[in-house]
Amino acid sequence: MGDARPILFFDSGVGGLSVLGPTRALLPRAPFVYVADSAGFPYGTKTESEIAARVPALLGRLAERYRPRLIVIACNTASTIALGAVRAALDLPIVGTVPAIKPAALLSKTRTIGVLGTEATVRQPYVDDLAARFASDCLVLRHGSAELVTLAEAALRDEETALDRYRAILSGLLDQSGGDQIDVIVNACTHFPLVADALIAAAPRPIAFVDGSAGIARRVAHLTEGQDWPEQAGEGIAVFTGEGANDLRLRPALTRFGLSRVESL
Repeated sequence: MGDARPILFFDSGVGGLSVLGPTRALLPRAPFVYVADSAGFPYGTKTESEIAARVPALLGRLAERYRPRLIVIACNTASTIALGAVRAALDLPIVGTVPAIKPAALLSKTRTIGVLGTEATVRQPYVDDLAARFASDCLVLRHGSAELVTLAEAALRDEETALDRYRAILSGLLDQSGGDQIDVIVNACTHFPLVADALIAAAPRPIAFVDGSAGIARRVAHLTEGQDWPEQAGEGIAVFTGEGANDLRLRPALTRFGLSRVESL
């Protein structure tokens, strides 16, 4: 029968699907549980203390219920604030998601990088540390946008959004002093790659957008290398802690990502 323990993905909403997608491509037989903490959404406007209290406790409940072999915190905000506490609390591998500043620095020609995330992520000392370690010769500008998270969630529901809204969000980064030199933007929220095409179209000039989803998928594949999997492709389950389980507009997108069953927590 194989080992049916799933890989559990966790985010405040549906943004973590951008990480689930490449991981499923590398591990097609793996069972997946994708958890959207819709009752706590959005994380980006919450305080550090709220997130630090909520995420480890909720992941503890989820670990008891689904018995995963590994957990991916597919949320930059939760990872930069609560990753250490979750690892200390749970006796299983935990993979976090952090802004892809290192690959952005390797790619930038102008040595000016933008970091586009939630308000909670871009103000974290963790981002300061990443910039100091991997982009010390770069100007690293930041902008937090809660609206872009909402636009990404709407996009998965096939709701149309005017490109001007994306332009306005990008202007918050590009109009800063030195922003006219940005040639690479880090999508430092897992929601944002879901609207990458709109961001590229809205940018006033060619700009590369990078994120860490492919690297996270490779990390998960490495940590599970040699493990047993079910003989057939694993079932994908979507779990919502609040509203979302009954949102029929989301079902086509969930199905595209291999999530054929929807549950409420």
